[in-house]
Amino acid sequence: MAGSFESRLGALKEAAEAGLEVALGRLDGPDGAAPGELVEAMRYAVLGGGKRLRPVLALAACEAICGDAERALGVACALELIHAYALVHDDLPCLDDDAERRGQPTVHVRFGEARAVLAGDALLTEAFRVLSRPVQGLDAAAQLRLVLLVSEAAGVAGMVGGQDHDMAAADGLRTAESLEAMHAMKTGALFRAAVVGGGIAGGADEGQQAALDRYGRALGRAFQLTDDLLDLEESGRQGSTGDVHEDAVNLAVRLGPEVCRAQAQALVEVAIKAVGVFGEGGEVLSGVAALVARRRV
Repeated sequence: MAGSFESRLGALKEAAEAGLEVALGRLDGPDGAAPGELVEAMRYAVLGGGKRLRPVLALAACEAICGDAERALGVACALELIHAYALVHDDLPCLDDDAERRGQPTVHVRFGEARAVLAGDALLTEAFRVLSRPVQGLDAAAQLRLVLLVSEAAGVAGMVGGQDHDMAAADGLRTAESLEAMHAMKTGALFRAAVVGGGIAGGADEGQQAALDRYGRALGRAFQLTDDLLDLEESGRQGSTGDVHEDAVNLAVRLGPEVCRAQAQALVEVAIKAVGVFGEGGEVLSGVAALVARRRV
């Protein structure tokens, strides 16, 4: 079964990569070609590597309810474009000021700060063009629900609002509860949108959507907890005492590594139980949750 899971996971990632290539090949407008260097910056931001976890989750959720994964490709790619735009902007000097990502220069280092801003803007906008393209077998009402779901996850009540809370948390102490709420917005919102969106695209009923919602929320929280644990461990290996920002927003620092690890494992178990209702159809989703627990994705 492990081999089957790995091969299915690989196939879904390949489908996501192919979908992103198509999406980024449709950037020209009706009245002329898109600016070449801007397009190059966008492609660099998206196609330069990545786990493709969010699009894989969307496709896997669609398949879990026996839907056609092709119908979820639009929401899958839209979420990855939004994730890529967020990373481009997060790396900017005015935010995290990172010079390298995935072993390569960040977009603003490679293309300049102004073009990096524009590339992020364009990726966010392009996500909604991808999401609004007609999909065979997906009616207009379902597509509108997907637009609403993704816009809420990406906006002030989701990822962008979470980023703002992150900045505020760096300036002063916050409770563990408030940090968890921040991470649910900043990180978890797109996870939830991926699985619920994949379900909507596949024609999920209310009960199936509720199960996917429970899975997405639990997985997003577990992912952030394990991410914080990795950050803390990496800081320790480098002999760093951590800066104020890390102390303010890292739950492994606030809760302690053992508590953080136990909470992550408990959330993974919640996620796996939630998709147990799909039987064999939910095996990719449960397998991804198990990988998050071991932090291999």
